[in-house]
Amino acid sequence: MNLKPLLDKLATCEQQAAARAEQLREQITELSAQLREAEQELENLRISRKTVLALPDEDDPQSPAHEPPALPDHPDYQRILDAFSTADRPLRARDLCEALDTGMEPKRIEGMRSKLKRLVKRGILEESTPGEFHPVRP
Repeated sequence: MNLKPLLDKLATCEQQAAARAEQLREQITELSAQLREAEQELENLRISRKTVLALPDEDDPQSPAHEPPALPDHPDYQRILDAFSTADRPLRARDLCEALDTGMEPKRIEGMRSKLKRLVKRGILEESTPGEFHPVRP
């Protein structure tokens, strides 16, 4: 029995399947990047909407002149501020990941750093030196 034609056909099919799998991996990578961009845009739009809604109405005499900055909706932000309330020094993203037991993987630390930077932009935290954060002092 001559198996060569069958083995050649299997090798061809295997190469085609491998090429298709590689194409799908590339599509997944591209779609993942597009998803990250869309999620960031959505977060920026939410922040913009909240910021605009928080602006005092200059025509309304009942409008408070200065309201405290609003926290983002996600409960992690309150947990972060709670951790700062017990800290006696500026904290780094890594310190908060450890204190909040979120995991010490690089993606967790970077996610925490992003949250801290977001709180800095809102005027809730300050970054005294690069990477070290503390609450805004009145």
